[in-house]
Amino acid sequence: MRSSESPIPNPQSRPSYGFSLIELLVALAVFAALAAAAYGGLAQLARTRGALAAQQDRLAAVTRAVAAVERDLRQAVSRSVLGSGRNDVLPALSGVSGGVELTRLGYANPRAESRSHLERVAYALDGAALRRLRYAVLDRAPDTVPATTVLLDRVDELRLRYLGCDGTWREAWPSSQPPTCGRQIDRTELLPRAVEFRFVLPDLGEIRRLVELPSSSPPTAVVVEP
Repeated sequence: MRSSESPIPNPQSRPSYGFSLIELLVALAVFAALAAAAYGGLAQLARTRGALAAQQDRLAAVTRAVAAVERDLRQAVSRSVLGSGRNDVLPALSGVSGGVELTRLGYANPRAESRSHLERVAYALDGAALRRLRYAVLDRAPDTVPATTVLLDRVDELRLRYLGCDGTWREAWPSSQPPTCGRQIDRTELLPRAVEFRFVLPDLGEIRRLVELPSSSPPTAVVVEP
């Protein structure tokens, strides 16, 4: 009798299955699309972080500039100085709508040098840069040159106005007819009651501050105009 045993299949006789060329191309295309999407997301995230960092730096610079101007104005003193010209007397505070110069307290002297604790500073707009000028001496010689620091860039406009003790705003200080408010005082030593300054920035708009100055003149009502 013949054996009823079934033949043992040969593994090598099975048909082999694998990825076709089209399947490989599709897989590569999907992988490339996913990689491109991931790279685009990372690039966008990096750009966003960079923009936020730049905006934070800008806000910090604006804050420092505003604080510097406020600090100098609050420390203003009634001390006129000699200019570089002969018999040239500069008022304690001399200002126009586009800049201001003043004598201030608080000139740090950690080495106890033989110099004044007062300092002469000025603010002006040079192009689009707000500059702070500092004089090493109060009474200048003909060759005295101030040290200049750029406090803030990208400034469209700097505007100042000055409030007298009579409650009147002026575009320049001292004015041709300074207020007396019941007492006689040298116009070169007279300080305004307050100074308002405004920065007009292309990215942040207008920043406005009103700073009260130390003054011995009796105050009157203040009208803050918009």
